Amino acid sequence: MSKTKEDLILVEGIIVESLPSAQFRVEISTGHIILGYISGKMRMNYIRLMVGDKVTIELSPYDTTKGRIIVRHKKEQKEIKEV
Repeated sequence: MSKTKEDLILVEGIIVESLPSAQFRVEISTGHIILGYISGKMRMNYIRLMVGDKVTIELSPYDTTKGRIIVRHKKEQKEIKEV
């Protein structure tokens, strides 16, 4: 049986720790901390991740302790109002 896109679980989380070999500890919305690694497209496009970045992760239903980081969300910039 092959894996399809429908089998994957998408969750959002925040990077809490950077590890060697482009791996990260990510706290997902349920409060669990999982191990995330960068997807191939993010490596090819030199997208850098830092602690505190909000990311989207693909999890396999068979092993929910590891996941592939597929998207880094842009940080919202606060508007500064001049008086």
